[in-house]
Amino acid sequence: MGKPQTIDEYIGSFAGQSRELLEQVHALAQGTVPEASEAIKWGNPAWVHPSGTILFMLSGHAKHANVVFTPSTREAFDSELAGFATGKGSVKLPYGKPVPGDLLRQMIAFRVREHENDGVLWM
Repeated sequence: MGKPQTIDEYIGSFAGQSRELLEQVHALAQGTVPEASEAIKWGNPAWVHPSGTILFMLSGHAKHANVVFTPSTREAFDSELAGFATGKGSVKLPYGKPVPGDLLRQMIAFRVREHENDGVLWM
């Protein structure tokens, strides 16, 4: 099979706990930003604002998934993310642990607002 062309194909390439977590984040994203289009960017799932700006991305790895926002979005939630490994704009979600749904919804809403109100583009 070649590179995935859709988010469903991307998630379908995983199995077990990794697939379950990716499916949960996918469903959460669809419910939180239904106006965003879904795309594959740099080989990974991305949610794109109607303006064409990437809002956030998702990637699966051996032991965790990453949800990647802009650094400003990630930094705005530093205190809530104290129990998670983070990067410049990323949050690591370990497989086998509950998805922090409420926190991710808040981060997604923040990201949409920072783009629409403040003009913050993708990295």
